[in-house]
Amino acid sequence: MATVDAVKKALESVILNPKYADYLAIVKAARNGAVYGAKVRFPHALVMIFLFRSGTVREKLSLILRATKTHAQNLAKYATIYKMTMLALKHMGSEPGKEGLYDTFFAGLLGGYLVFGRRSKRGHVSSVSKQIVIFVFARVCLSLAELSIKPAVGIIKDPALSKRIGHDAWPVFAALSWGSVMWLFRWYPDTVQSGLRSSMDYIYVQSDHWDSLRNFLVYNK
Repeated sequence: MATVDAVKKALESVILNPKYADYLAIVKAARNGAVYGAKVRFPHALVMIFLFRSGTVREKLSLILRATKTHAQNLAKYATIYKMTMLALKHMGSEPGKEGLYDTFFAGLLGGYLVFGRRSKRGHVSSVSKQIVIFVFARVCLSLAELSIKPAVGIIKDPALSKRIGHDAWPVFAALSWGSVMWLFRWYPDTVQSGLRSSMDYIYVQSDHWDSLRNFLVYNK
């Protein structure tokens, strides 16, 4: 027991030493990325695969675990690359030891390319990577749109006009988004992401077909 306590104390003296903080932050970021990726992907994959994928239970569980593993690995790799690049840029800038204005952009750029932008040997991009990038892209667009109407930094300088646009923009955006996705799903379904296409097919296409009360109310034909 004394040996365990001694080892624990020695490890804590290392991880609490400010001299190693920047390097240990890389390890911590990788750990957090893996944990978050697993926690987010597992329940999502569990629901989507059991609802919309065919196959045996074993095959479905394999798909769930593979998707969870991919998401966790991707976020862990990205966090590691991002933190390492930030640390390198911090010591390479015009003021060593100080973060540059665009360091976060270049670190994110490199991580995004190496982790989410690469294709497999067969030339494919994994569906998990696509979903993550699309999620991030949507959030970036919303943030930039919000930033564009802030009087201090955006293109709209009139506070009253900025407030009016901010109030009215969301319903317009929501309407255009849903109108566009329904049009794409109707005429160009292959361009719609597979998970979204499956759920839309379930709701809007399979609802057109039934031949008994049972598959009208209980399950689709």
